Amino acid sequence: MQNKTSPIPFMKMHGLGNDFVVIDARSGPRVDSALAIAMADRHRGIGFDQLAEVTDSPDGDLHLTFWNSDGSTSAACGNATRCIAAWDMANRGTDSLVITTDRGTLQARSAGDGLTSVNMGPPLLEWADVPLASAMDTLSLPIDGTPTATGMGNPHCTFFVDDIATIDLAGRGSAMEHHPLFPERTNVQFAQVIAPDHLRMRVWERGAGVTLASGSSSCATAVAAARRGLTGRNVRIDLDGGTLHIDWRDDGVWMTGPTAHVFDGAWHV
Repeated sequence: MQNKTSPIPFMKMHGLGNDFVVIDARSGPRVDSALAIAMADRHRGIGFDQLAEVTDSPDGDLHLTFWNSDGSTSAACGNATRCIAAWDMANRGTDSLVITTDRGTLQARSAGDGLTSVNMGPPLLEWADVPLASAMDTLSLPIDGTPTATGMGNPHCTFFVDDIATIDLAGRGSAMEHHPLFPERTNVQFAQVIAPDHLRMRVWERGAGVTLASGSSSCATAVAAARRGLTGRNVRIDLDGGTLHIDWRDDGVWMTGPTAHVFDGAWHV
């Protein structure tokens, strides 16, 4: 943590209401768990679903590290990646970017009309890669509701339901996050099929709780729906905060949607 004479510059951004604090550590202090928890407090701090730390990358234009609001880290955060990509592309005057993360190297590009696309990489479909606690078929887990497990650099558990309005998202999401099948905990999605190219989804994020949207969760849900034959590989997903478009291609899962840079500030500790 920094002393009171060293305010930390930050940006507040969101993708469909999934909100982030972004700290550019290329020109400032590094983030630790205590700082992330303090800044995440929506009453005494700034408040966010995730914090993204920007650092230099030897293999790309920048590197991103993601912190959850409980101080834990995550290898992937799709909406934050899109938001930072849009900001950095505007600063550089370019329409494409190479971003490295603990998930791997991601390609970002401007999609026009205020939209940004990021290739979140190939989905992880084997039980050990999600990861799960033991060997099993990731398509239908031995859990009531037979959800599908998918890795997107972070673990996901997707339930397909007939009526998403009847789901106790907080109750079921919280319980599933800590299910023993997921040794690293899991993000939890509930999805309803509207059409072969259209899903409605709500999400409980590991380490954050109920969020208005989640990019990696949207990618995982689109992959799960296609694997189960419920949709094609190119779908629209309507979340509580808005709409993302997901296209599972041979080179990875592309996610496209809007971004918002809300304000800049300085954190005094």
